[in-house]
This record gives sequence, structure tokens and C-alpha cells, in this order.
Amino acid sequence: MSVKHYATAPEDRIAILQKVAYGLGMLCNNLIPAALGCMAVVLNLGLGMNPALIGYIMSFPRLVDAFTDPVMGYVSDNTKSRFGRRRPYIFFGAILSGVIFALIWQLGAGHSEMFYFWFFLIGCILLFVGTTVFATPFIAFGYEMTPDYHERTRVMAWANWFGQIPWLLCPWFWWIMANKNFFETSVDGARAIALGVGATVVILGIMPAIFCKERYKNTAGTETKSVKGALDKIKEFGTGFVNTIKVPPFLKLCTATFFLFNGFMLVSGLGMYVLIYYLFGGDTVMGGKYSGLFGTTSALSTIFIVIPLVTRLSTKLGKRKAFIISTSISILGFLIKWWCFNPEYAHLIVFKGISLIPLLPAVLISFGIGGLFTTVGAMMADTCDLDELSSGSRREGVFGAIYWWTVKLGMSVAFALSGHVLNATGFNVELGTAQAAKTLLMLRVFDIIIPIITSIIAILAIVFYKITEERAHEIRAELEKRRGKN
Repeated sequence: MSVKHYATAPEDRIAILQKVAYGLGMLCNNLIPAALGCMAVVLNLGLGMNPALIGYIMSFPRLVDAFTDPVMGYVSDNTKSRFGRRRPYIFFGAILSGVIFALIWQLGAGHSEMFYFWFFLIGCILLFVGTTVFATPFIAFGYEMTPDYHERTRVMAWANWFGQIPWLLCPWFWWIMANKNFFETSVDGARAIALGVGATVVILGIMPAIFCKERYKNTAGTETKSVKGALDKIKEFGTGFVNTIKVPPFLKLCTATFFLFNGFMLVSGLGMYVLIYYLFGGDTVMGGKYSGLFGTTSALSTIFIVIPLVTRLSTKLGKRKAFIISTSISILGFLIKWWCFNPEYAHLIVFKGISLIPLLPAVLISFGIGGLFTTVGAMMADTCDLDELSSGSRREGVFGAIYWWTVKLGMSVAFALSGHVLNATGFNVELGTAQAAKTLLMLRVFDIIIPIITSIIAILAIVFYKITEERAHEIRAELEKRRGKN
């Protein structure tokens, strides 16, 4: 059956300056978790912390988001100010997040393991509160920038394009921190990099608040019921939360993202251990170098191949089919890791002293996350329209908050399990290059099988997502008939 296509009206298109500004915000939104994930290895290899404790540090603060994200979404949806519903929080949240990130890494060696545990745990809790103030209104902002089905995909493509930059740079952090030519210790390197990350978040994170325009900035005063007391507000918040999680298309998007993204996150650190201890026999510098090359290859592939191709597929075939195709390609990428992350074959293709074989899976794997955040963000905006049709309210803040909370909840589970997964392989940092053969085998198996299983679950969830291009335009027409064109 052919797909009916609709042209984007000129008034529905978003100016390039606004797309770039929103993209810079997405860069900052991704930079903090990407940097945190890549720098966490310092806690183990630099400060000697137990991987299980590090997993708790990475996971527990995200549980706090279970409370702060929906509340922030509700607050943002119902804020009335001359600067809009979203922009004030984006501005101050970016500053708060950048400052806190820089500060939590300004700590040297010589303390006890439990001191590090509590210091970083409390610091990360404060960090994620700051990022909630920034990220929840920011994500909602993206959903409401345009009412057009295809322009929403283009906005998310721009955002995803800029959002890939942290994944291009952060995988190099360990190589930089561990390189004796740059820093005496990896802990010194972490302190310096954290300052750069914090400054970047402060400077670039405020750009969406300055340059982007809010389409529904007056909605808080016109489409939500007035509330008189704190009890009424709590009741309204609770009712809105329950109604949000009952929207079927929204649940499918959350399920798909939960499993796909967090399956990747669960094994994100294992790949480095495979590189260091299996492919390069314990050489941390070479392992860090190839971890950086792998991340760079993945990010470049996402920027120049995945995002343009998935955006094109979304226009021609629809967002749902584009998601299924891109995720299937990433599964193939994980499968070929077994062959490509192997010292017996790593020397077969060499370019200027760099073996290209270990980098081949990165190109295919990049279709997973790249396709996810190009398509699902646009599908979320369509889902918000469907919700307005039934509820009469614009609730992008609550939708975005709950959606990203499911991502963070999954990340919390993933990071909490990641240390135990590493321990389950039998890995012992004190053994150095003398890791058991079974340990190396289990590292490789977990690194491949876990994301394949979670990707298959994500595909099964999105198969039943039913908002097509034609249905999205029907919803928009009904909304504009009800409230006027906006």
C-alpha cells in the first residue's frame, strides 16, 4: 500500500538559526551523560574503586529523577512568564549543570574507597537535579517547535546531528587522561577535562533559551485548569501523570527506547575491557586509542550516514519502518563484533598503522542509537498532538519528563548491573594482563548478546506503533479546527 505524503508549509519550517541553537542544547544534553560514562573508568583504574560501587554511583542518582523529572515537566507545562514556559529553566539549568559537573571531579587521590563513594554519589545526585532543570523543559521545547509531521523529523535530525558530537569526543577521554604525555595521572586528567566539559555546558546550553522561539508559550494560562491550593496542584499532577502513562503510542515509544538505549548502555564499558585485555593484551593506551577510534567512527557514521539516511527513510516509508530498519542494521553490527574484535584478524586491513577491522562494527552499530533519536523524538511530538486531541492540554513537559525518566531508569538499572556483569566475567583489575581465558570469553559474549536481545525487544514494541503520516495530519487538522491554527 502506497504512503500518502504531505508537503511542509513554509510557516511550519524552522529557521536554521533555531535548529542550530536547539542542536547545541542537545549537544549539552548528551555531553554530561557521555562524559560521565567515559570518565567513570577513572574511578576503577585510577582510584581503585570496586566496579559494583561505581555502578551504584552511576545508577542511584537516576532514581532521584523518578521524582524530579515528572515534577519538572509539570512545573514547566504550567509556568507563565514573559520569557515562556521553557526558556528560563533551560537558561539557568544549563549554568547549574555545568558548574556542578566541573566541581565533582576536582578531587585527588589518597582518600578511602567509601569516601570516594559518598562524595561522587552525592555529587551526582546534585548534578542530575541540575540536568533535570535544564533537560526536561529542553526536550519538551523540541516537541512543540513545529506542528508539521516531516519538519519534526528534520528538527530531531538536526538535534541528533549535534547530539552526536559528545559521542565523537568523549570516547577519547580515557586515552587523554591515561596518556603520560598530557597528565601525570588519569585523576589529574579527569579534573582538567571536567572543567572543559562544565564550561561547554554553561556556554552552549543557554543557546536554545536565547535563540529559539516557543510556539505554545502562552498555553499554560489557556489550556490548563486553574488550581487554587497545593493539594489541588498535587491532585492535578497525579491525574496528569496517570493519564500520560495510559497513552498507548507513548508506552510503545518508552518501551522501545528503554530496551534499545539501555541495552547499549549496559555493555558500553565492556567494549573497552575487550579492547584492552583481549585485543591488545592489557595495553591500556592502545585500548583507549581504539575505544576513541571506535566512538569517533560511530559518531561520524551517525552524522554523515545514519541521520541523513534515516531522515530520508522516515519521509519515504514512515518513522516506524525507518526505526525497524535502522535497529536491524545495528544488530548486524553487534554480530560481526565477534569476528572484528579478534587479535587473529585485526591486522588484515591496516591504514597508516591503524587496523580498520575493529572499527567496522561501529558503522553498523551506529544505526541503533542514531535511528532511535532521529525517529522517536519526532514520534513523541506526534503523540503529544494525539494527547491534546483527547485531553485538551499541551503536556510536552510531562510527556518528555516521563519518557526521559524511563531512559534514565533504564540507565540506572544498566549502570547498577554493569559492575556486576563485569564481576560475573571474573575480571580482577589486580591481575592486570593475566586475566583468565574464561573471563575474556565472557566479556566478549556479554558485549554482543545483551544489546542484540534488547534491540529485538525494541523492534517488537515499535511494530505496533500506529500513528502514520496520514493519521498525524488528521489529528493536526482536528486540533486546528478546535483551537485555531498555531
